Amino acid sequence: MKKNLAFALLALLVAVASCSFTNKSFETNDKDKLLLDLITYVLERGHYAPKDINDDFSVNVFESFIDVLDPTKRYFLEADIREFEKYKYQIDDQIKNTEIGFFDLVHVRLLKRMEEAKGIYKEVLGTQFDYTLIEEINIDYDNQSFAASKKKLKERWRKQLKYATMGTYDSKISFEIPKNEAFSAADGEVNVTEALAVNTAPEKDVLKNAKMSMVDGEVAARATTESTLDEYFDFMDDLKREDWFVQYINTIVDQFDPHTYYFAPDDKEKFDASMSGKFEGIGARLQKRKDQTKIVEIISGGPVWRGEEIEVGDEIIKVGQEGEQPINIVGMRLDDAIKLIKGPKGTVVDLTIKKVDGSIEIISITRDVVELEESFAKSAKISKDGHRFGLINLPKFYVDFDDYGERNAATDVAKEVERLKQDGVEGLILDLRDNGGGSLKTVVEMAGLFIKDGPIVQVKSSGKGKDVYDDKDERVQWDGPLVILVNELSASASEILAAAMQDYKRAVVIGSKQTFGKGTVQNVIPLDNIVRSNEHGDLGAIKLTTQKFYRINGGSTQLEGVKSDVVVPDKYSYIELGERNQDNPLAWDKITPAEYKIWDGYIDYELTIENSAKRMAGNAQIKLIEENARWLKEQQDNIIVSLNYDDYKSEEEKFKEKANYFKSLSQYDSHLSFESLKYEQGLFTKDSVLREKRNRWHQNLAKDVYVEEAVNVLQDLKQNAIKNNAKLASIRG
Repeated sequence: MKKNLAFALLALLVAVASCSFTNKSFETNDKDKLLLDLITYVLERGHYAPKDINDDFSVNVFESFIDVLDPTKRYFLEADIREFEKYKYQIDDQIKNTEIGFFDLVHVRLLKRMEEAKGIYKEVLGTQFDYTLIEEINIDYDNQSFAASKKKLKERWRKQLKYATMGTYDSKISFEIPKNEAFSAADGEVNVTEALAVNTAPEKDVLKNAKMSMVDGEVAARATTESTLDEYFDFMDDLKREDWFVQYINTIVDQFDPHTYYFAPDDKEKFDASMSGKFEGIGARLQKRKDQTKIVEIISGGPVWRGEEIEVGDEIIKVGQEGEQPINIVGMRLDDAIKLIKGPKGTVVDLTIKKVDGSIEIISITRDVVELEESFAKSAKISKDGHRFGLINLPKFYVDFDDYGERNAATDVAKEVERLKQDGVEGLILDLRDNGGGSLKTVVEMAGLFIKDGPIVQVKSSGKGKDVYDDKDERVQWDGPLVILVNELSASASEILAAAMQDYKRAVVIGSKQTFGKGTVQNVIPLDNIVRSNEHGDLGAIKLTTQKFYRINGGSTQLEGVKSDVVVPDKYSYIELGERNQDNPLAWDKITPAEYKIWDGYIDYELTIENSAKRMAGNAQIKLIEENARWLKEQQDNIIVSLNYDDYKSEEEKFKEKANYFKSLSQYDSHLSFESLKYEQGLFTKDSVLREKRNRWHQNLAKDVYVEEAVNVLQDLKQNAIKNNAKLASIRG
């Protein structure tokens, strides 16, 4: 299959490199038009499911590009949109003719409106906010129209700025300026973190209880917001036309599917750096959803992981460099936000975080070199009632594509399985929660550790028949009880492994109702490789969806993911995180099943699942998690926000009360004990950081109700195997 894909990509490169569009683009001497022509050609001929570039496509690009540029509808007017609409059904024709009239018109108008916005926010912030008024703001911008006049646009800015300033106002009147030269500031702003850090304990108590006057607090809050916006617009002024054009290109590319993406030259360098396994920053991966920058993954061992203050689902609102005014990144491009958040080792970044529960916190993080060592497989022994079980955590299906034998997920997991066997474990848990996937080859090899032989996954390229990836090695490294843990963030390769083990009835899958639902394969194609000559410099690259993969039972994991055998809630159960919530995902479908035989391990699979479901239904911790998940969804769906300070404080108190109520979730004790394997314990004397990481991991595992239930399932599987083997021996005797 890999050879077939290589030939297909080679054919694509040859076709593109030899086509006539190259000369046409060079005649224009315009890099933008060359990029548009190149990328469109590659998409039409290389994408798994190429779309017709027609009037419907044009409308989608039109609406998406406007939404990308102005998600909160605070720049464009209704009149602007009406003027843009002359292109609404012409963008497809412009793409085919490598014309960029629509982009040019919208780009120039945006710059004009942004310049006007500077005057608007200055004027609005020059007037006192009345927090006693009973008024509210609707933050569901998707379902709002653009302002009909500049007067109405100004009123929209007023409410948005009042909303943005409310939290700052609250913090200002909760603290007063300490009598210490270290905290003097021209605008009267107090750095509370620094103040609390240097004051003695009694002084801290005084500081916490002291208050600024409401008048001074209101003035200081507006000054802070104005300063933040000044820096934000200074930052936006530094953007070049090519930066905006990349947004336009990716609006077009995004219509094909969520995982096809154009990398500008700088972005390609970042992508290459991320693949190398080391970078300097805070150790978190971010995702842009409308105007929000959200934490979607925390890298183990990194600064965020060590701080334990930020979690997946939190939103970054502002970014400040050590001691400087923070910049509001709401509505900012993800790449631009990342530039502010990343930085050299040892420097400090102050992040204003909107927690999943709606509360606002300022968290300071010291940047560091983020090693992806914690992305590798690791294992622990679990002790319960005199019995031993093993747990292997696999954050991703990693591989060195330049040297497969150097290190990969399959060989590492095989080593951990062997070590756990030597320690006499009776059952094995493979933890794939938050595992976003990776190498397809490693999935096949890893699955082969648990079955004799047979198909693992089916792969289909556009317009071609299916190829089946098989495990041809008849050796079974682990034939004992097996549980796989998944959640909503288990994606791609994780879904392949979970699905295969489920179809073979080899393992019990415990976790969310369904996993992420990414059933597609991408390849990165440098655009410089597909033109004969180029006078415009580095053209970047395109990450292209070229294949879909399918379960051995014929069903796709696309959109539907893998449905757990035992469904348990978690805090993200009702929050939209999956592939089905992305824009323009490929559809679910199915193909013919592969030939395979269900695992013959004398295990009563159905009874085990039934018993687990009963335990989960009666578990108080699970019920509390379910309640928390529903509450978080309620907060997310609350789109009407009061701009009255008393209402704000009342809601804040409710948040705190509810957050305290759910604190017991992190205080759960499974009464299981965890320890590292002998080889790793030997490393602790030389590596205290590794010891700390493992101790932290073990502490968290002891609070993990899902791991507790996985152990219960392993015990059931073991008992069922013993019973069934006894019955079999009796019959044979």
